[in-house]
Amino acid sequence: MWGYNWVVIKVATGDASPFAIIAMRAVFGSLALFIIAALARRPLKSPPILATALIGLFQITLLTTFQTIALATGGAGKTTILVYTFPFWMALLSVVFLDERMTRMRLLAIAVAAIGLGFVLYPIDFGAGIMSKVFAICSALSWAIGSVLTKRFRMKHDVDLLAFTAWQMAYGAVPVVIIALLVPGTYVHFSLPFVAAMAYIVLLGTALAFWLWFFIIERLTATTAGISSLLAPVLSVLFAWLQLHEQPGLPELTGMALIVLALVINSLPMRHAS
Repeated sequence: MWGYNWVVIKVATGDASPFAIIAMRAVFGSLALFIIAALARRPLKSPPILATALIGLFQITLLTTFQTIALATGGAGKTTILVYTFPFWMALLSVVFLDERMTRMRLLAIAVAAIGLGFVLYPIDFGAGIMSKVFAICSALSWAIGSVLTKRFRMKHDVDLLAFTAWQMAYGAVPVVIIALLVPGTYVHFSLPFVAAMAYIVLLGTALAFWLWFFIIERLTATTAGISSLLAPVLSVLFAWLQLHEQPGLPELTGMALIVLALVINSLPMRHAS
């Protein structure tokens, strides 16, 4: 879902300003989750407000804001790869704040994945589109911090996952709506492609994808979950090639192969543990 979501966001920026997309994504994504929770008769009471709102700030407000601006000013493929440096930041933070142990296999998977990302990013000109790259890296840091905060929160509080996902998204939506209303030049053109793109972004790329992400990091270590998510940028590069004609070169294809190898290595301890 996230692999293709990047391409869809890039398409949506042709008919709306980045802040309008961010606001609609967060508001309608949280609304969809609340409706699903109500239909499923799940508890709708907010988890601890301050902690949930802090997670929403990093996981929704900052992540999606930086991410969408980066996409609006740069290519979908390279932007996605830079945002997906977040597993490496997450691995470092998890050692410090979650006391996770770095096994040899995890270190090997991280090393192989890092080399793969290096190939995908090569050649990267930091002088061209520098702001897009800066926003993409800021998005990665926000995602890593938000994921570690989520892991700590779920370890301390036994709350309904669907309600938690909906509320942190709702809290995170408040700042982006204010920004969208205050920033000059915010616009939306409701064309058929835009409506179709937003339907995917809201329902699959936001509501369902974030619920699945929280489900995953609750059951796996932060490092394992982060490395596993690296399949998304591989798919994003392929989708950007097919739909946006951002053709990957040999270094990018080599890097994607190494990332897939890292995913295989990352899965080995889980198979042995079972």
